[in-house]
Amino acid sequence: MSATARDPRPLTGEPLALDLLNTRWNKEGVTQDLLTGTEGLAVWLAGNGLDGAHAADAEVLRHLREAREALWAAVDGSLAQGAPLVDAVLGHGRIRARLTENGVSEEPEFTDPSWGPAWLAARDYLDLLTRAPDRIRRCAHETCVLHFFDTSRNGTRRWCSMAACGNRAKASRHYARSKDS
Repeated sequence: MSATARDPRPLTGEPLALDLLNTRWNKEGVTQDLLTGTEGLAVWLAGNGLDGAHAADAEVLRHLREAREALWAAVDGSLAQGAPLVDAVLGHGRIRARLTENGVSEEPEFTDPSWGPAWLAARDYLDLLTRAPDRIRRCAHETCVLHFFDTSRNGTRRWCSMAACGNRAKASRHYARSKDS
């Protein structure tokens, strides 16, 4: 898979933190992982507009996988369990506030540039928690491990995709009703 390769994941375009979590997904009962090597990392970086600023090398991959585990613990475990792990990733960078001729500017700074994508994903998670923590969701389908940020008007989205998991749930309910009749 090259950096110009198509992203194989079933759900893309979520906020950075959730998109990082979605680098693991299930396909026909088998867990897939985009971040098994630097080629998949290159696809993820390109898909999130980070490929120009960050190299797809082994160090970036290691840090990004660490951030993914930290986010997984916070989102699917508990904040008490995940907070120290997310904080450990956030410890590798900071926001530098500056006043420029265009006004206030905030720029991320990293202790080591290879922490950049991992830090940005962890920081994005904090932003999601600040905006609407109850809108961070895991797909309701029992075999799906994908996450999404619910932007529906009434906040009742349940599926990562109506075309995939939502349709499977509807078909399953229909089959159960027709079997009972």
